[in-house]
Amino acid sequence: MTPTRRPAWTATAVGVATALVLSACSSGSGDPAEPEATGADGLTPVKLQLQWFTQAQFAGYIAAVEQGFYEDEGLDVEIVEGGVDIVPQSVLADGSVDYAIAWVPKALASREQGAGITDVAQIFQRSGTLQVAFADSGISSAADLKGKKVGNWGFGNEFELFAGMTEAGLDPATDVTLVQQQFDMNALLSGEIDAAQAMTYNEYAQVLEAENPETGELYQPEDFTVVDWNDEGTAMLQDAIWANTERLASDAEYEETTVKFLKASLEGWIWVRDNPQEARDLVVAAGSQLGASHQLWQVNEVNKLVWPSPGGIGIIDESAWARTVDIALHTKNDQGATVITSEPGADAFTNEYVDEALAQLRDEGVDVDGTDFEALEVTLEPGGN
Repeated sequence: MTPTRRPAWTATAVGVATALVLSACSSGSGDPAEPEATGADGLTPVKLQLQWFTQAQFAGYIAAVEQGFYEDEGLDVEIVEGGVDIVPQSVLADGSVDYAIAWVPKALASREQGAGITDVAQIFQRSGTLQVAFADSGISSAADLKGKKVGNWGFGNEFELFAGMTEAGLDPATDVTLVQQQFDMNALLSGEIDAAQAMTYNEYAQVLEAENPETGELYQPEDFTVVDWNDEGTAMLQDAIWANTERLASDAEYEETTVKFLKASLEGWIWVRDNPQEARDLVVAAGSQLGASHQLWQVNEVNKLVWPSPGGIGIIDESAWARTVDIALHTKNDQGATVITSEPGADAFTNEYVDEALAQLRDEGVDVDGTDFEALEVTLEPGGN
């Protein structure tokens, strides 16, 4: 499908955002940005900060730009690419952007440090984090990690793993050998570690795009086992849309814009659900550094995290929220630290704005639940090309 619009990708987005986050991290929070005036085209400018580089993890927002859903709501949305040194919730709290995509536990940690941010829509209903091991390793559950070399990324990505090991009766500080893992699967494939951290939509695909030296063919799923934290009961909420708390409380125009932004973003994700191949094409065209088959895999796996969405896409499930908070409060990492030390305030999340956006979409006859969603069968190519 030919895109209807090109996104407002800025050539210096990563550098600009990096500079912004350095300022944000030094202060923890800042004065909220004043709402920008309507542009010459009659559209309200909005900036969305991603938490990583351009990839299908963010396909719904890219689609909402390309398919004109934001424009239909009177918004001119600029997507700001993320990166290794960018903390999206801090950029939001500093007032440099209007909305940000961030994992809930990381954002809760930032809130405790003073960031005034609120989860206004929970896009991913399930966790996409795995521990991946070779099938002959004997690792198929958290308990099986005892005595093994276990890779993890750190930087706040490790708490589902630590919660899973703790739930299985293991002491993460003494019962396993923890290894700082790069954001790839090379250490697993080379045998340096026994289990590697991976996202279903990214690093897990990387092992399936690699050649098995014993066969000369690509590795297959049966060559590996996975520990899924959804199955282990220690999954934490991940990609959510965060807004500025103070602006929500004091700025009626920002509240109205939030509903519009959420409605169009949800439309983008619904379009991705119904048009996965075309969504892949949009992501590749938007500048993804990963190949076409990898991006189709990613679209498909991200769709599995979103759909079905009981109660409607974007609704924050209170039981999942409570589990995430409980793990964030009580699970210690190998340094003895928890994500947060006290319960987040009542304004940490709200379904108010996503409820209104969903009501409008339902009135338009849009399927916001995806009950009949069926995933694709995706064939990966060498290197994800």
